[in-house]
Formats: sequence, C-alpha cells, structure tokens
Amino acid sequence: MRLLSPVSGSKLVLVLIFLFLGAIQSNALKLNLTDSKGTCLYAEWEMNFTVTYETTNQTHKTITIAVPDDKVTHNGSSCGDGQNGAKIMIQFGFAVSWDVNFTKEGSHYFIQDIKLSYNTSDNTTFPGAVDKGVLAVKVPEKFEVPLDVIFKCNSVLTFNLTPVVQRYWGIQLQAFVQNGTVSKNEQVCKEDQTVTTVAPVIHTTVPSTTTTLSPTSTPIPPPTVGNYTITNGNTTCLLATMGLQLNITEEKVPFIFNINPATTNFTGSCNPQTAQLRLNNSQIKYLDFIFAVKNGKRFYLKEVNVNMYLTNGSAFNISNNNLSFWDAPLGSSYMCNKEQVISVSRTFQINTFNLKVQPFNVTKGEYSTAQECSLDDDTILIPIIVGAGLSGLIIVIVIAYLIGRRKTYAGYQTL
Repeated sequence: MRLLSPVSGSKLVLVLIFLFLGAIQSNALKLNLTDSKGTCLYAEWEMNFTVTYETTNQTHKTITIAVPDDKVTHNGSSCGDGQNGAKIMIQFGFAVSWDVNFTKEGSHYFIQDIKLSYNTSDNTTFPGAVDKGVLAVKVPEKFEVPLDVIFKCNSVLTFNLTPVVQRYWGIQLQAFVQNGTVSKNEQVCKEDQTVTTVAPVIHTTVPSTTTTLSPTSTPIPPPTVGNYTITNGNTTCLLATMGLQLNITEEKVPFIFNINPATTNFTGSCNPQTAQLRLNNSQIKYLDFIFAVKNGKRFYLKEVNVNMYLTNGSAFNISNNNLSFWDAPLGSSYMCNKEQVISVSRTFQINTFNLKVQPFNVTKGEYSTAQECSLDDDTILIPIIVGAGLSGLIIVIVIAYLIGRRKTYAGYQTL
C-alpha cells in the first residue's frame, strides 16, 4: 500500500490508477491528488481483506477480497486544508468501501481511522450470506509522520480484527505535501527497520511474527492451515486449503519454514487449461503453485516456483515445471489430510498438512467430492491385516503340527 499527502487548494485533480501487472504479479493502487501548486496528496499501496461471514445454512464462509478492479471509484477523497483533514475514500462497487483520514498537528500529521465497510446483502461478493446490512471494522492504531516526509513500508502490515483480517504492504504515502512536490525524505516503518541487504537495491524484512525459520534440530510445530480462494470476475474458480511447511536443505544446516496464512498474501488466475495460486509475504517474494489439465479429464500440480530470502540474507530460487502431484479427475477436488511431501528439487521440499485443492470446475464456491490420497486411504490396510493374520495362523498350525509329530515319534521305541 502506498499513500501520499494532500495540501490545501481549490481545484483538485484526482488520478486513480489500478495497475494490472499480470497473473504472476501483485496489483497496486496509485493515487495522486493535485491542486494549483501540484501534488497535494500522494499514495501507492497494495491491500487485501479476508472476511469471515455467517451463511444462511448456519455455517461460516471465508473469502479474500483482493485490491479493486477497474470499477473502483474515489468519491469523497480530498487533500484537506488548514481547517479540514485530508482523506482517501475508495469504493469497490456495491459491496465494499475503504477510507483513511489524515490530520495535521504542528510539525506532524497522523494516519488514522483506517476503516473497511462491507455489505453482506451483496450475494455476488458474499454468496449465501445472512443479510446483516453494512458492517464496518476500524484499525485502532494511529501512525505519526513528520510533515514533508514520505512514509514507506514494504513489509506486510496485518490487522486481525475478527471477523476481518486487513493486510497492507508496498506503501508509499505523503499527506499534506509541501510546495506541490513529493518529498525525498523518508520515514520507514518499524517493520522494515530490520532489513537485510541482499543486493544494492533489493531489501527484505524478516519479522519474527510473520514466519518461522529454524534449524531442523529444533522441533517445529505443524503449520497453521490457510484458506485461499481465487475468483474470476464474480465466480470462484480455485479453492485451496492447506498448511505449508518449506524444507530447505541448500545450506549445511537445513531449515524448516512454516508459512503463516495470517501474514501471507495471495493472488491467482484461472484459465481453461491452467490455474495458478501465488503466495507472498515479507520474506517470500513469491511461491507459485501452477495446475494443469491432463488429457482433458484430470488435473494435477504441474509446476512450483519459489523466490525467497533466507535468514543470512541470501536469495533462494527454485523452479520445477515437470511435477506430477495432486492428480484427480476434473470436477472433483484432491484431498490429503496426512502430511505429504512434495519434492520440488534436491534442495527444496514442501510438506503439506490437511490439504484440499480444486483448481478447476468449482461449483457454487464449494469443494466437489474429493479424491483422497493413498496416505489417507485406510481400505488398503484391510487385506494386509487379514493376510498377515492368516499367515500368522498358518505358521502357528505348522509349528504345532511339527511339535506334535516329534512327541508322537518319541512315544514309540524299538523293542
């Protein structure tokens, strides 16, 4: 998320650009408010919202709303002046609106009242929802920034305000811009202040609250299971539920890395023959799962790509487009509750927990009947157990027979 600041003025020109960077890149918002002096408020940022809502069949459903599409409006946005604060207001169609306020005090201004409102009566965005009208959640934090300074934050800022999780990242923001020109002076968020330099122009942040990266000698708990939903327009086209643990053995001491869905963003795309789920956070630049259709009848995981940073600051990149995992018929889902190991390369494995995926032919936003993995299929154990039991019984009978014959022979002596 990137934001910039407003200055007083009469004629305001608002340019709101929603960049579509393709299926494999994140989308961003860019906002430039101007007056007679030039720019008065500038902002760039990325964001998404995960909303859990009650359905009419007395269950709960979770969806993620990504950054808005070309139907975004900006009614109510303003630069502010000496008496009034600045404001950014964005509407994502009928269902969702978002706004943030800026107030100036002395030599500083404050970013505050970040509010998301969503309308549960919109069945397109919230299918099957109990109509509770418009609900709102507000971030309680207040951020102080000096005037004539641009605020930057590349790390993912996560606000878990049940039943909504708000995520913001890639922020550049300046309110109350001085003399119509965005400042070159920067204030970096505290989450970025532990940055590790990987290359002269590439930085990464490794906040301990985002992920777990530890030597394999330390016991690692199972990862938290995340829910990922990708839509094509207003239609759900990909569903994935899984706990993910990355196993990296490139270094002398292997590392296990648990992905925390609460601090991980995701995007994706759906096409007739391929589908993609991309995860990213402050340490993982991207982790791609790419699915393909096989012979027009089945789907499978064909490709995995990862680009991330290790704790020593080095970059780690692996790609494999010749995989064959999670094979299932089209129109069904694939499920594997037990821990499953996806070997991407000699130095990189993904351990999955409580996995369920359906990248094609999703109906009504719900999983279809699942094909279970062999690890979950206990029916194969029945013939093995029966066969082992019969073999053991035969062995006991043979041993008893041989012992009986020895005793019989021992009872008759030659006269």
